[in-house]
Amino acid sequence: MSLDGLIKNCIKQNAEAQSQLYKLYSVKLFSLCLKYSNNYAEAEDVLHDAFITIFNKIDQYKGKGSFEGWLKRITINTALQRYRKTSVLELVNEERIAEVSVDIDDLEINVDYLLSIIQELPDRYRLVFNLYVLDGYSHKEVAELMQISVGTSKSNLARARAILKEKIEDYRANNKSQLL
Repeated sequence: MSLDGLIKNCIKQNAEAQSQLYKLYSVKLFSLCLKYSNNYAEAEDVLHDAFITIFNKIDQYKGKGSFEGWLKRITINTALQRYRKTSVLELVNEERIAEVSVDIDDLEINVDYLLSIIQELPDRYRLVFNLYVLDGYSHKEVAELMQISVGTSKSNLARARAILKEKIEDYRANNKSQLL
């Protein structure tokens, strides 16, 4: 069945079409959920909630733009809604932080290690980092999605980068000492 046919049948609430759509996109969307969740179980919950929203709003997809992009947007919004419901008010000092950069080209770093240290970031830093760096949102878009100021988005990104830089430098130092 074509994607258009699958979407039309999902609009009609056809369970078989919904199952096919889930099988087609659940793996990609789950990996997205993992980026925005604290753990595997939370990511599963986000995926479940996202698919409920997808099936309830699939009639709103008008064929403009990528269907996968539409699904990803719903999934990210679902993860952010969950974060907003569970997060406590955090006061963030919006002082200017120097731009942090890390050159990892000359050091072989395991992708799993990079993902694990990103996952260890405090929630707000991780969410801002993922939205801005990995998913390409602007600071204005991040601020709107997370209901924070643009300055807070920039500050959180800078702090996330500083934490990641420190962990990568520690990794680099430990690996150099093992090679000696």
